[in-house]
Amino acid sequence: MGSLLENVFCKVGGKKPSKRTTGKLHNEFQPVRQSKIFFYKSILWMNQGLERHMSQIRNFSIIAHIDHGKSTLADRFIQYAGLVNERQFRDQILDSMDLERERGITIKSHTITLPYTDEAGESYALNLIDTPGHVDFSYEVSRALASCEGVLLLVDASQGVQAQTLSNLFMAMEHDLNIIPVINKIDLPSADVQMVKDQLDSELGLDPDTAILCSAKEGTGIVEILQAIVKQIPGPAENAESPLKALIFDARYDPFRGVIVSCRLFDGRVKPGDVIRFMSHGRTYRVEEVGLFRLTREPAKNLSAGEVGYIIAGVKTVSDTRIGDTITLDSNPAFEALPGFKEVRPVVFSSLYPISSEDYESLVVALEKYKLNDAALVYQKDSSAALGQGFRCGFLGLLHLEIVQERLEREYDQSFIMTVPSVQYQFTLSGDRVLTVDNPQYYPDPTTIVTSAEPFIRATIFTPERHLGAVMKLCMERRGVNARFNSPAPGRLEVIYDMPLAEVIVDFHDKLKSITQGYGSFDYELAGYREGNLVKLDFLVNGEKVDALSLIVHADRARQWAVQVCDRLKEEIPRHQFKIAIQGAIGGKIIARSTLSSFRKDVTAKCYGGDITRKRKLLEKQKKGKKRMKMVGSVQIPQGAFVAVLKADYE
Repeated sequence: MGSLLENVFCKVGGKKPSKRTTGKLHNEFQPVRQSKIFFYKSILWMNQGLERHMSQIRNFSIIAHIDHGKSTLADRFIQYAGLVNERQFRDQILDSMDLERERGITIKSHTITLPYTDEAGESYALNLIDTPGHVDFSYEVSRALASCEGVLLLVDASQGVQAQTLSNLFMAMEHDLNIIPVINKIDLPSADVQMVKDQLDSELGLDPDTAILCSAKEGTGIVEILQAIVKQIPGPAENAESPLKALIFDARYDPFRGVIVSCRLFDGRVKPGDVIRFMSHGRTYRVEEVGLFRLTREPAKNLSAGEVGYIIAGVKTVSDTRIGDTITLDSNPAFEALPGFKEVRPVVFSSLYPISSEDYESLVVALEKYKLNDAALVYQKDSSAALGQGFRCGFLGLLHLEIVQERLEREYDQSFIMTVPSVQYQFTLSGDRVLTVDNPQYYPDPTTIVTSAEPFIRATIFTPERHLGAVMKLCMERRGVNARFNSPAPGRLEVIYDMPLAEVIVDFHDKLKSITQGYGSFDYELAGYREGNLVKLDFLVNGEKVDALSLIVHADRARQWAVQVCDRLKEEIPRHQFKIAIQGAIGGKIIARSTLSSFRKDVTAKCYGGDITRKRKLLEKQKKGKKRMKMVGSVQIPQGAFVAVLKADYE
C-alpha cells in the first residue's frame, strides 16, 4: 500500500516545489508531503465522480488591484495542491495568453478546483474562481463574485490600498461575501505592513488583526490562507433537489467542442443527456459533457448544487452564452432566473480599416473568428471616403480596445488603422426626438439640435500627497468638476472627480502614471449623461474634408484638439509641388491652420546678372504654375498620418 501511495503522490506532482522558489517555500509545503494519502483520496473523489458533500466545498475568489500578486498567489495554491509538477510548472499558469503575461493582468477569467486536506484529515474541494483584473470587465467580475461565498482581499504591502482594491471590496460587500484580508509581498524591502493594516482599518473598515501576512513569491503564509478559507468561508447551501439554476460567469470557444460554459450551480443537478435552457433567450441544448476544472477539464458523472464546473452542450458561439444568464432544465424549469443579469453594452467606439483594400476580406474573416471568443466586441460595416471599407466597433473600454487590436495583429496577422476612440453622445433635436451618436459622420444638423449631452464618469484616484497639485491640474485640464478629497492614510490622498468619459479614454491613465511616478492608481464608474456644448470638428486638407479624422468634442476643447491634429498632420503628410493648407473647422468657421510648404525649384539660378525684373518675371511665372497645379492637384495622405493622429499627445 505504501508503494502505491508513493506512486500516486509522484504522478500528481507531489515532488518538492519548483527550484525557482526559496527555502521558505520548501518549508511551507512540508505538511503536504507528509500527508500523501490526501492526494490518493482526492484523485478518487474528483476523477471518479464520487458524490461531494456541500460542507466539503468552498467557492472563493481573489480580488486585488493590478500587480498586487493575484496570479502569483494562485500559482502557489496550485503547487501546494500538487496539481502540477516541477517540470510542468510555469509562472502565471492560469494566464493562457502571452498578452496577459506581458501586461501582468488577467484578461480572461479562469477557474480551478483545488484539493485540500485540513489538520484533522478532512478533504475539501476549493473552487478558485479567478477574475479579470481591470475596470473594463467589472460586470464579469460581479458575476464571478456572485458565484462565490467569500473572497481573499489581496493588498500589496509596499503599495497599500489602491483604487481598484476599494471598488472590488464594495462589489464583494454588495454580494454579502465573507472577506479575508491578505497582505502580500511582505518580503520586499519597501514593505510597510503596519501602514497597510492602518489602511485596512481606517479606509476599508476591516479588522487589521485578522489580516494574514504572506509572500506569494516565496510561498510563506500559504497554509494559513488555505486554513482561513476553510474556516471562515461557509459551504454552499443544499438545494440539490430543486429545479436546476446555474449561473454563467464565463464562456470560452473550443474549435472542436463549441462553447465551454463555466457555471456555478445554485440549485438542482445536471448530467450528460439533459436538455438545458438558457433563460435570457429561451434556446435549448442537449448536454454532451459536464465536469470540473483542474489544469485541464476533468469530466464528471454530474454536477450538483454548490459546485463550480463546466457544461458542453454544442453551443456554436460565445455570443449565445451571455455572462450572468441562468441555465435551467427544459423539462423542469426554474420559476425565475438568478438576479443580476444585464446586457453588456459597449462604451468606447472606434473604426477599423484595412491598410490595403485587398485585405478587407481577410479582416472580415479575422473579426468573425475573434467574435467567437469575445462576445463583448460589437461591430458593423462602415465606410470612409479617405480609408475605404471598414468596420465600426464597440468596446467595453480603452483596455478592451487595446486587447482586441493586439490580438487581431498577433493571432490573426492583420494590419489595419484605428480611428480616434469616441463615446456615445445624446442629442435632443427639435420635436423632442433623442438621437444617440457614436460616429462623427452621423452628427445631426446643428440647426436642429436643442441640447446635447455626453457621458460622465466618477473617477477615483489614489496618489501620494506630494503629487496632489499635478493630479488636480491634469483633472481640471480634462474638465473635471466636483472635486472631493479623503485622506485614508498619512501621506496618501483619495481624489474624486466627475469627468467626461471622452477626456479619459485616450491617454489619461498614462498621463496619471507619469505625473505620479507610477504610484497613482485610477478607477471609475459611469455616472450618467450631462449637458454640454458639443460640436463637430472637421479637418480639411487642401480644401477637401477628410471624414476619417472628424471628431465630436466639447466646444471649450475644440481649439486645442484642432491645433494638435493640424500640427501632427503637417509632420506626417509629405511635401508636394504646391502649398497645402491643413485646417480645423467647426462648420464653416476655421479655428486652426497649418501650412505645408511646397517643393520649390530655384528658377533664378540661371540669372547671373542684369536687371532685377528678369528674376521677378521668372518668379511670377513659377507662382502662376504653382497656382494652377494646386487647383488640379490632389493630396495623397499616407496611412501613417491617421496612426499619428491616433497617438497624438492631446493636452
